[in-house]
Amino acid sequence: MMILQKNKVSIFFTFALCLISATSFAQVTSSIDSTKIKIGQQITFKVEVEADTTDLVVFPEGQTFMPLEMIESYKIDTTKKDATYRLIKSYGLTQFDSGSYTIPRQKIVIGSKTLFTDSLRVEVNNVEVDTTEQGLYDIKPFIKVEKNTNTPWLIILCVLLAIALVAFLLYWFIWRKKPLTEEAKIALLPPYDRAKLALKKLDESTYLDNAELKDYYSELTFIIRKYLDEKVYDKALESTTDELIFRLNLLKDANQIELSKEDIRNLETILKRADLVKFAKSAPDVELAKLDRNTIDIEIDHVKEALPEPTEEEKLLNQQYKEEQESKKKRKKVIFTILISVFLIVATFVGFGLKYGFTYVKDSLIGHESKELLEGDWVRSEYGIPPVTISTPKVLKRLDTPIPDHLKETVEITAFGYGSVLDFFSVIVSTTKITNEEDAEPIDIKQAPEAAIRQLEEKGIKDISVKREQFITPNAAEGLKTYGTGRFPMFTSENFIDGHYAVIHFVAEGEELLQQILITWQDDDVYAEQIVERILNSIELKKAEEE
Repeated sequence: MMILQKNKVSIFFTFALCLISATSFAQVTSSIDSTKIKIGQQITFKVEVEADTTDLVVFPEGQTFMPLEMIESYKIDTTKKDATYRLIKSYGLTQFDSGSYTIPRQKIVIGSKTLFTDSLRVEVNNVEVDTTEQGLYDIKPFIKVEKNTNTPWLIILCVLLAIALVAFLLYWFIWRKKPLTEEAKIALLPPYDRAKLALKKLDESTYLDNAELKDYYSELTFIIRKYLDEKVYDKALESTTDELIFRLNLLKDANQIELSKEDIRNLETILKRADLVKFAKSAPDVELAKLDRNTIDIEIDHVKEALPEPTEEEKLLNQQYKEEQESKKKRKKVIFTILISVFLIVATFVGFGLKYGFTYVKDSLIGHESKELLEGDWVRSEYGIPPVTISTPKVLKRLDTPIPDHLKETVEITAFGYGSVLDFFSVIVSTTKITNEEDAEPIDIKQAPEAAIRQLEEKGIKDISVKREQFITPNAAEGLKTYGTGRFPMFTSENFIDGHYAVIHFVAEGEELLQQILITWQDDDVYAEQIVERILNSIELKKAEEE
């Protein structure tokens, strides 16, 4: 019975050990190829991770090795063994100042777990120079370097060139007075001059030389019919010969045209002869065709003489008609130009909107305060003693922080900030130090957020929600993050908007110093959220051994 119980216990522990190893397998080791280097010499920092094949492994990126500088990040070397991966990630590090430095612990994320490497010590030694062999020279003076401001001007130049190109195309194809073709010049001539010119071109043709009488008479009758259509009877082109002659006689009898019977008879004779040539295949003599041509020339002159002179009212109406036509043409050009311009603007907006997002394009055109901060020149600096290193869109200015009279002898507060909690965005870095350590109680980091919340309430912020979580900087300094939402007053205490806040607290060794970073921003501001994330990822604390 005892043996059976021992076997059960053994089986239970064996099963537990297998379960633990199966559910929590992950191993991280780190090493460097040398603990002593010369100034500027590179060392290789290597991280080895053994993890399950299903786990996602995230290695540190960026300058997380401060005070050493990362100069190169190598590709991950991966080998597989059974159900585990062995990942090796290497970094090239260096330092250009002599001294003793510590490579801070690096955060490795494996699946849902967060592990840290060991901190490693590195000695950086000066490079010995033999002055007997190496000559010494004076230090070169500083050279002033002009700040590169070509990029904005380049963008402006490209925009101006694009506008100039569009304006040139609009001028060239729409507004420019294009040179007239030969046909357009002829079309602008008065009907009488066009008829005379058409007769000259008929004389230059080879119809008579080739005995092409049908084509000759077709051209000849079209010339006189076209002239009559424009000046006498507006249906002369589609009328038959009898209909046209009948209309001319009616106009003569009505005294609307002073044309003689002989002129009408001559026109009737030539038109009927032309009908015979075209439809009955009649072939008159060439000299008769020339005679008919001369007769038509004379009759065109007679018709012109027979037409009544236009009255002043008719001339005025004709001038008004021309002006209206010109105005219509100009109006069409203006409308067409506006349509093309609107189309180009809309097409450009849609194109950039599809690529970068319509909100981003809109904010780029009309401006957005948070966007300008996000895309501006950021500043990375140290604030307070011991310093808090942080990157911000603007330089933080020293703030006057009032201290109650009963605390002036025991507490020192230094603060640096941009904006206030009532602005669309603000960041404040403050350091509170207990000067009289004997009489003061140690600072409890868990109570620090309560004081920060009271300060927000004193500023008029209402309905504050509170969440807490651990905060770890890129150089492995641990603190407490308090964050949430609230109703922020705007201009007056009667108007409120939704906003967010985040407070980061650190307590220095000895618990006599409290460091605080307070950030506030408006709700639904995507640019402000990116600013906050960038600021939080940049926070670093300088440890005592690095000072």
